[in-house]
Amino acid sequence: MQRRKLFAVALAGVLATGGLAACGESPNDNAKNAGNGDQVDFLSIGMPNGTVTENNNPFVGTSAGAALGYRWMIYEPLGQWNNTKPADPLTPWLASEIKWSPDFKTVDLVIRDGATWSDGQKLTAEDVAFTLNLVKSNEALNIFAIPFDAITVTGSNVKVTFKTSQFTTQHKVIGQIPIVPKHIWEKIADPATDTIKEPVGSGPYVLKSFSQQATILTARESGYWGDAPKVKELRYTSYADNNAQSTALATGQAEWSFVFIPNYEQTFVAKDPANYKVWAPGVLGIHGLYINTTKKPFDDPALRRAMNMVINRNDIFVQAEAGYFHPEIKSVTGLPEGAGDAYIADEYKGKTFSVDVEGAKALLAQSGYKLEGTTLKDKSGKAVTIKLSDPAPWSDYQTTLEIIKSNLAEIGIAATVEKPNQNVWDANIQKGDFEASMRWTNGGSTPFDIYQTVLDGDLYKPIGTAAQQGNFGRFQSPEATAALKAYSNATDDAARKTALATIQKIFVEQAPMLPVGSDNVGAAYSTKNWVGWPSDADSYAPAQPTQAAALQVVLRLQPAKS
Repeated sequence: MQRRKLFAVALAGVLATGGLAACGESPNDNAKNAGNGDQVDFLSIGMPNGTVTENNNPFVGTSAGAALGYRWMIYEPLGQWNNTKPADPLTPWLASEIKWSPDFKTVDLVIRDGATWSDGQKLTAEDVAFTLNLVKSNEALNIFAIPFDAITVTGSNVKVTFKTSQFTTQHKVIGQIPIVPKHIWEKIADPATDTIKEPVGSGPYVLKSFSQQATILTARESGYWGDAPKVKELRYTSYADNNAQSTALATGQAEWSFVFIPNYEQTFVAKDPANYKVWAPGVLGIHGLYINTTKKPFDDPALRRAMNMVINRNDIFVQAEAGYFHPEIKSVTGLPEGAGDAYIADEYKGKTFSVDVEGAKALLAQSGYKLEGTTLKDKSGKAVTIKLSDPAPWSDYQTTLEIIKSNLAEIGIAATVEKPNQNVWDANIQKGDFEASMRWTNGGSTPFDIYQTVLDGDLYKPIGTAAQQGNFGRFQSPEATAALKAYSNATDDAARKTALATIQKIFVEQAPMLPVGSDNVGAAYSTKNWVGWPSDADSYAPAQPTQAAALQVVLRLQPAKS
């Protein structure tokens, strides 16, 4: 649910909990110092998350460290994954060497020599093995359901074996598990819930102070294994909502954020065109209209295909997503441009969505539907109606639903838009108590996560039983489930290509979810004080400050006035 907080309707341009921190620790000091011609030595980062929980436990997704992203400045993964280039190998990090077996059931790690914890103790292979065993033995920590088998240590090497191939989850094992010190964490009673006030990590920063106004990290004085960051201090603020965060960016109070900014060119970029930038690269995760395939007549693939043919994705991109936030899906496979190009099956290369109302009407007529005036009648003679639902505060989704409602009316489907409470909506989606709803898929280093979220029969739950990981539309296709298994367990690219072609054919021809836009891991940022941000010209890392690889961005930044 966290990601959707970013799209809530903005209500007030105020901080979550009142005024700023004391003089000299205000996020706005950068703007004042830069105005005086001085080079600043800190970076102000904001997120529109409201009040955050004081907790620096890197495994707790609701903690301040996770919500604001600074956990990844303190704790580090074994490797860094660039999800803007998902097919690229991970960059070695705490593991100086990462070698997978051909079947991706074993990974051999050489742990970096010279890395130390912020309390001065040496980071060892024992720490890495301890962390992975911690995740293995605690279901609450193993959020990716990684099927760990044996974890063994020999000197500075760690060998990890798995019960199944990890080709589709290798980026999660290596790039999204924070490594923690054994000498600290073996004394923690419940690593999944305990509050950590004084974090000890291997990263280049340590926590200086926490408050709702500004949580401050300062660069380690010594002992970091890599190059010392040029940014000496990171100041994080959680703003009340999108409007407050956008205002902070426009005034220079915040220099970096991931936030939906309606009319971003006028409200943000135009305030300082030379320095204010927005970069929103699409990644392998998508947003679309999930259809409950157990509800008649929407159990008919022909009806779903016709619906897919009339959705105006460009209108949604321009009107609902401000022309940037969720890049428009163009390929009929549902894969995003750029990140998904290499995975499109030969059958669908060059095949893109276009609004085709007459084609949709013809398909419906061939399939036994009748359009009587402005009303579509199903095969039993009943008018086709559908309820579209998403929480009211999710403004981009609400605009999307209104556009889809208008699109469906073109083929005689009468849609209504419902706006349930977020918790009610979430429960309804999981239980299958809905007709159609905009929602996201999981994302990963391959298209597997996208298609698994929509198609996987192994995630199927009966109506009324919560489906937490996917297949919310209760789609049933043994062929799709088998192809997903074949893709994840394949030992060569040829076998993966064959399986993926089958998966895409089912996704296109049966249309259980109508893809609309892709996820992005970009940011709004300022180059007034710091340069070296990722861009289309050099997409070396995701720019979103809550991503694990955000540390790479911080380490690349250089003073603008140097």
